[in-house]
Parts: sequence; structure tokens; C-alpha cells
Amino acid sequence: MNNTLTRRTFLQTTCLAAASRLSYALAPSNSGFNIGITTNTRGGWEKDLIKSFRESAEVGYRAVETFYSYVLPYWDKPEEMKMILDEFKLRFVTVSNGGPMVMQFEDAASATRIVDEHLKLVRWIKGFGCTHLKINTGQRRPEGTTDADLKQMAKTMNELGKRISDEGLKFGVHAHLWTQFQDRKEIDRLMELTDPNHVYLVLDTGHINMAGIDPVELASVYASRIVEFHLKDCKPEDRGGHKGPTPKREGYADKGKRIFYELGKGGVDFPGILAILRKKHWKGWLTVELDSTDTTPRDSAIQSKKYLNEVLGLTL
Repeated sequence: MNNTLTRRTFLQTTCLAAASRLSYALAPSNSGFNIGITTNTRGGWEKDLIKSFRESAEVGYRAVETFYSYVLPYWDKPEEMKMILDEFKLRFVTVSNGGPMVMQFEDAASATRIVDEHLKLVRWIKGFGCTHLKINTGQRRPEGTTDADLKQMAKTMNELGKRISDEGLKFGVHAHLWTQFQDRKEIDRLMELTDPNHVYLVLDTGHINMAGIDPVELASVYASRIVEFHLKDCKPEDRGGHKGPTPKREGYADKGKRIFYELGKGGVDFPGILAILRKKHWKGWLTVELDSTDTTPRDSAIQSKKYLNEVLGLTL
């Protein structure tokens, strides 16, 4: 079958299905919070997309977030991906860039390619009813991120964000340890340099905390610019912002050497974050995430779900 026809037919026929999948993800008691889970947890889900979908659904999640590299086998057959999601009564939160699509946004020579490639992803996820694109920036250079880097990143993101807005979606950049966008100075500067109508923030509670930033305070300052939260916990002694040096990537995902944990460990003040969001009438995605597990991804998903239900009073 011709791929162009397949894509056109797919977009035309999935609008009602996307709306139906949305109903799986929304719960009236959540006051505008949509709940999802990422499905790349190392320790069992990172090499089996279907297993991650099936087990997420079995635990009770109704929305999943994954990465570009995981959906590549379905890139030219999105209708097959739709059938898989429908089988498990799931919808996508979003599909992030990842793998070959993580690019150095500070590289001016790559700006056109960055915009073009990310717009292709936007148009793909749009067919699944996604309302935003979440992206990571490129690997952090030894010298870190300069102001010139941030200016170029902002220039490219403003262009990309405007183009994504024209497609009817929002664009969110994820502050992430070990990338060119990780600390408070970089967050403040990039938010200053970018258009608030077109460039938003994805606040990852684990990465923010371990970068030495209080996620409650950051949520309060940037609530209107945040399109999604990634929810992961840290050790209790890191509550309110990691007190030591920024953790090194080496070993962070190894069994017994994690710096990120299931919800409820105590390093992140989730009730404090939710209080801020309710006060500001924030609406958007709260996406449970865990980079790695010491048990199984399914067990970790159950533990985080229990915390959402019993402590935060959120339903899936």
C-alpha cells in the first residue's frame, strides 16, 4: 500500500479513536491532571515495547509515553501501532525524540535539520491524538553550556516551537542531567530567551532535584510554562534539591546504584508540587517515570501507582 495514502487515511480515521483513548486517560477527580507512565524502564521494558504496554495496562495505567527509537518499526505503518494501543486500551502521552533524534540544539549548522526532523515526529504523533512533543537536548559537552549555546538553542527552539504551534501541538523541552540543558541557570536563561507562547518546559522531578533545584519552587515559578511533569523520586536526604555535586552518569542505572526511585521514597515533595499546581489551576500530564529498577518494571509501576492513589489521591 502507498505510504502517503496510508498516512492520510490513518489521520482521517483516527480522530474519533483518539478521542476515545483520551477518555481512558482522564479522571474527573484528578482536577485536570492526566496520568501516564513512560515505558522504557531498564530491567525488563527497554527491549520489549509490547511487554511494556501490556504490563502498564495490567497495572492500571491508561496512557504511555515512549521514544522515537521504540516506534521506528511502526513509522510507516502507524495503523498497526494504533491497533496495539487499542488492544490494551492505551493512548500515547507523547512520543519523545530519542536515539538518533537527540540532536545538539546549540549547533547552528544543524538547526534546519533539527526543525525538519522534529516536525516529522510531530506529524506522526498528531495522528494519535497527542497534544505536545517532549524533547531532550544533546549530550553535555565537557565545557558545559555557554550563553552563546543557549542563545542558539533558543533561536532553534523558537522556530521549532512556532512551527509545532502551527500544527496544533505544544513543544516542551526536558531539563535533563548530563545534557546541554540541566541546571537552574540554564533553565532561567532559556525560558527568558524563548517565546512563552511556543516553548514550554517538561519538569522532571528527579532530574531537577538531583541538579540541586527544589522542584516545588521551580513548579511555582514556571507553572504557566510547564506542559508536563515526569514523576520520579530520589533519596530522602536529597529532598528539596540534591546537596552534593551533580551525579555522574556512570552507574546511575546499575542495580543497587540508582539515584532515581519509585514514588514514595521521600526525596521529592510531591504533595507540595500538587498543592502548587492546584492553586494555579494547572492542567497537563503527570507522567510516572523510572529509568531503572532493582526489581521489575511492573513491580516498580505498581509501587508508584499505589503512591499516586493512596498518598496523592490521584486515579489513573
